[in-house]
Amino acid sequence: MEHGASSQAVWEVKELQETIGLAARVAAKAFPGAVIALDGDLGAGKTTFSQAFAAAIGVKGIVNSPTFTIIKEYSGEKLPLYHMDVYRLSPEEADDLGLDDYFYGEGVTLVEWASLIEELLPPNRLELYIEHLGGEARAIRLTGVGEPYAAWCREWNKMGATEQNEV
Repeated sequence: MEHGASSQAVWEVKELQETIGLAARVAAKAFPGAVIALDGDLGAGKTTFSQAFAAAIGVKGIVNSPTFTIIKEYSGEKLPLYHMDVYRLSPEEADDLGLDDYFYGEGVTLVEWASLIEELLPPNRLELYIEHLGGEARAIRLTGVGEPYAAWCREWNKMGATEQNEV
C-alpha cells in the first residue's frame, strides 16, 4: 500500500438524512482492516454517524457509544464492526488494549475521538471531522490518508464535495 498520499473532501449536510447517506457511502467502501477515525465537536454527531455506518454494513440492533466500555464488537452482514470510544483513555492506556488486533483484524474499526490516540492509528485510514453548524447542519471533512482512502476522497469530490487539498 502507498503511504503518504492524502486527499480531502468536505461535505456540508443540512439534515440528518444527508449524514446517514454519507455514512452509507463510506460503509459501501468498507473492507476487513478498514479504519475510520472520527473526531469533531462534542455532540456534533460522531455516534450518529457510527450508528448509520453500522446499519449500512448490516449490524442489527442498537449501536451506542462505547464511552465506558471503550470497545464494542458487532456482527454485521458484510463484516464485523469494532466501535471504539477512546475519549477517556491516555495513549498509554490505549496502547495496552492491543488495538492493532482490531485495526488489522477481520472487521472495520470506527474510532471516536481518534485524534487522542493518533500515534497508535494505522498509517492508512479515513479521518472524519464533524463540525456542528447549528440545527442538523454539519460540515464533515473527510481526509483519506494513504490508499485506498485518498482515492475514496478524490471520487467523492467528483460527486460534488469541495476538494480542499490534495498532496
